[in-house]
Amino acid sequence: MESKNGFLKMNIAEFIPWLQSQRVARTVITLQQHHTWSPDYTHFNGSNHFERQLAMKNHHVRNNGWSDIGQHFTSFPDGTIVTGRSLESTPACIFGANRDSICLEHLGNFDKDGDTMTTEHRLAIIQMTAALCDKFRLPVSTFSIIYHHWFELSTGKRNNGTGGNKSCPGTNFFGGNKVEDCIANFLPLVEQQLQRASIPNPPVGIEKYVAVTADSLNVRTEPRGSASKAPDREPAQLGAILRIYEESNGWLKISNSQSHWVYGRYTTDVRRATVNANVLRVRSGPGTEYAIVDNLMKSEDVFISEEKNGWCKMSLEEKWLSKSYLDFS
Repeated sequence: MESKNGFLKMNIAEFIPWLQSQRVARTVITLQQHHTWSPDYTHFNGSNHFERQLAMKNHHVRNNGWSDIGQHFTSFPDGTIVTGRSLESTPACIFGANRDSICLEHLGNFDKDGDTMTTEHRLAIIQMTAALCDKFRLPVSTFSIIYHHWFELSTGKRNNGTGGNKSCPGTNFFGGNKVEDCIANFLPLVEQQLQRASIPNPPVGIEKYVAVTADSLNVRTEPRGSASKAPDREPAQLGAILRIYEESNGWLKISNSQSHWVYGRYTTDVRRATVNANVLRVRSGPGTEYAIVDNLMKSEDVFISEEKNGWCKMSLEEKWLSKSYLDFS
């Protein structure tokens, strides 16, 4: 491993155990796949990983006005991986659809007539996706592994590429950027890497889920304010969904194996639910008279913070769903 400019560079053999060692408070339910388009392979000389990553960060901060680089990881043509923003932070990669996501940016132009993906790059993308599925206990499906192309640019609505979409992660990314291309060409490779068809359900012992309501919420080693901060965890960020395993005097335990606690006053309870309609319209308020602001597909998971007259509010967002089309777990 090598560190520079606040980033960490790893090969895939180093990435997998490093990822497993990371303590991440927020719940992750989707992995985003992207290509950079520009820079592409011609901008990579085999040793400028950190320079390219820093240039992307500077562009995202100065030009886009973001607080940090948009992605959590960037993969390179030689198969190496460089870290980006904190795993505790929501990415800034798919407008309107970043909730509970990890963003993977693959350096290159993978549209047809663009870059030909190297064998090393191809293997790294498969293996890092599989490692993230394993880490966050995600099923290998098109609801957990998503392409930028499937979301309308102006609204963030998922329309599976029917209009108003970028080509990202490329029209030739593992055979194409359509949902059917992902199912036929990419997911089987991830499943093969995992050596199983699906990931188990979340571990037993989860009592409930909560959403963080503070801008930043410290994680402490004991259920009291005077306890030291957990040395291997960053603070949980506003809107993060945390898994709760135990409660004590208003404190919430967020790890099944470690003594890691957050103060419950700065959280609100949420319930996990799964969409049971083929397409579920998301509205700006609790009723059909409100504007449609998004679409969810069958089997997508959401977190509900409030119910009102048969409508359910998604986490801390002003987005509402009809309760009739949700199955609660």
